[in-house]
Amino acid sequence: MNATHDATTATSDDAPVLLRRAGRAGHLVLNRPRAINALNHAMVRIMAEALDSWEHDASVATVVVTGAGERGLCAGGDIRSIHDDVRAGGADASAAFWHDEYVLNARIARYPKPYVAVMDGIVMGGGVGISAHGGVRVVTERSRVAMPETGIGFVPDVGGTFLLTRTPGELGTHLALTGTAVGAGDALLCGLADHFVPSERLAEFTAALADRSPADAVREFATEAPAGELAGQRAWIDSCYAADSVEEIVDRLRAVGDPQAKEAAETILAKSPTSLKVTLAALRRARELPSLEAVLEQEYRVSCATLSAPDLPEGIRAQVVDKDRRPRWSPAELSQVSAADVARCFEPAAGRGTLGLV
Repeated sequence: MNATHDATTATSDDAPVLLRRAGRAGHLVLNRPRAINALNHAMVRIMAEALDSWEHDASVATVVVTGAGERGLCAGGDIRSIHDDVRAGGADASAAFWHDEYVLNARIARYPKPYVAVMDGIVMGGGVGISAHGGVRVVTERSRVAMPETGIGFVPDVGGTFLLTRTPGELGTHLALTGTAVGAGDALLCGLADHFVPSERLAEFTAALADRSPADAVREFATEAPAGELAGQRAWIDSCYAADSVEEIVDRLRAVGDPQAKEAAETILAKSPTSLKVTLAALRRARELPSLEAVLEQEYRVSCATLSAPDLPEGIRAQVVDKDRRPRWSPAELSQVSAADVARCFEPAAGRGTLGLV
């Protein structure tokens, strides 16, 4: 399907991504509000082809990404379809989706025109991938930004391990292991966003992009964000999460004597033991990798490895399908996840190829 045909298709009101033009701004509106605009493969393709088309369109000066509905920009990938794909056997569709999604994440990070992401409401997982790599990232008092993958037997992806290893101190390790959602102030502190615009002024802000540069619009509409919470927790976060293993991190959190640290330990212990250990390893490895593209290649290998492991379908079942919130992880304990188990997740994905980014 060529870009022109896709662009026409995506202008219909029931398209999963609406393509709109307002002056010199091209708008990508994620349009699955009942699912909090959860990403599927069709949406990734529409976005990628629109970006390709608009890059070479001199009448488009700025790209703006928003979400339909009142709940958020994007709740992440469409994990129910991943669950069904894994259960059906093979999971080739999920691997293909991740391939194109991660390539899109890299494309956004290197896009030659201003890419403005309006991170209002819920922005999680895949939603972070299509926003936090952008050049102009706007949060509001309603923003809740998170990488909650360890709670579904998965590992932070979409360049999340790249972003989280570039936060101050060990804040990224804390967010990755616990899956904690942060508000605007903490998103700014962690480098996941750039500017705060009150939600009541978002419509004016996006409208201004029709004939003004993002820098000019930001100067008019951005204000100081409400204070976050993480800055006041840096002492125990940086100390506890610097440990070399998840077990030691949990021990330190329990021993530090802070109720919030103890709560973090209990939150971690409810997550998939395998996901926790692989996530910590992925973060430490990502710190040493030279680029976002190299990190995305690593994440693709790790993501594909989860397709043949029991925790991903089980985690999605517990959180989204049956909603009993009682996942039965396998292995069930951190001590049962060996170094070899972790190392296998970083091996080339058999039959999946690479992203071709590096």
